[in-house]
Amino acid sequence: MSFLIPNRGACGTKIPLSIIALALCGFMFFLLLYTERISLMSSSCPRKAISSKPKEKIRKERSEIMEVLDDRFEFDPEECNVAAGKWVYNSSIKPLYTDKSCPYIDRQFSCMKNGRPDTDYLRWEWQPDDCTIPRFSPKLAMNKLRGKRLLFVGDSLQRSQWESFVCLVESIIPEGEKSMERSRKYFVFKAKEYNASIEFYWAPFIVESNTDIPVILDPKKRIVKVDSVEDRAKFWEGADILVFNTYVWWMSGLRMNALWGSFGNGERGAEALDTPVAYRLGLKTWANWVDSTVDSSKTRVFFTTMSPTHSRSADWGKPNGTKCFNETKPIKDKKFWGTGSNKQMMKVVSSVIKHMTTQVTIVNITQLSEYRIDAHTSVYTETGGKILTAEQRADPMRHADCIHWCLPGLPDTWNRILLAHL
Repeated sequence: MSFLIPNRGACGTKIPLSIIALALCGFMFFLLLYTERISLMSSSCPRKAISSKPKEKIRKERSEIMEVLDDRFEFDPEECNVAAGKWVYNSSIKPLYTDKSCPYIDRQFSCMKNGRPDTDYLRWEWQPDDCTIPRFSPKLAMNKLRGKRLLFVGDSLQRSQWESFVCLVESIIPEGEKSMERSRKYFVFKAKEYNASIEFYWAPFIVESNTDIPVILDPKKRIVKVDSVEDRAKFWEGADILVFNTYVWWMSGLRMNALWGSFGNGERGAEALDTPVAYRLGLKTWANWVDSTVDSSKTRVFFTTMSPTHSRSADWGKPNGTKCFNETKPIKDKKFWGTGSNKQMMKVVSSVIKHMTTQVTIVNITQLSEYRIDAHTSVYTETGGKILTAEQRADPMRHADCIHWCLPGLPDTWNRILLAHL
């Protein structure tokens, strides 16, 4: 077979197809050399290996690239309502860590190490109705944090989120390249390779109080200094990402002892206020500090909404139940809202943040956490620094902890949402 190529003269000349193909291949090879983008030629030309890298190394590099490209998800918090969705069971899900593999989990949250027999609570995945939350990628997270300070501020629930974040990323950091420093109030995990730190500051009310350390067990003797945050805020200055939360400690009663000025006069200088009023005053003090101190061009500020408690099983239709004890599945009713979450307090947060000059991103974890009656530490925890005895476990009405969450567990989802915002 041949093509007829017309000549400029009166006659035509037949050129064999093989010569045309060879000429085209040579021309294409020249172009590829010229642009320094050499790739495999078409099947009509001889193939030549262009890479001397071992296949395993190539696969590893591609895997790392794809992990970084996990940022390709178009997660738009303005369009994605993470609060509306459902928990989907996925038997193939495996946590990125366990309470045995991560050395930084408090025994209070180490449910499996403390004897919890079931594991299904680890295999529920939150699926919003109208969007997809990217999976938590440790390498992506640490690349986001390179050269930065991430600081969580709040109570023990906020501490569990901090521990979750540390455990989600620490396995990719080589031994000798990471460290942990703990004091009574301030905890710092450092990743030297990334010049990054993930920190936690203990401030259960955010503003000052007389019960931070040591903790005053009698709520009636607790006093919150609603107009002061400066002493502790010096630890927060310079952070690149701030994540605040405060709720449970405010809910010890209908009224809260609030103080302006010094603790010198003790209870005599305090005034009992309705809890939402005291909460608003405390949050306004925090908001004033943020607005006057934080440079929003350098620092991002987040506020995590309240973490629900599940101490009244009648809320989910079990009047004869024992709080959250022995619950193994999430609630499916999308309209569920238990007595452990106070909408009035949530409105206070929204109102205060709405009037701030600094942009604060609200990470709404309340509704999705409402459904997770199965994810609490329950009787697989400690109290007073000691693991619950068999006798205490046999009395869950008194000893089941339906406030805190197992790790690994629900706080990992909170951090998945946080990373998506980052």
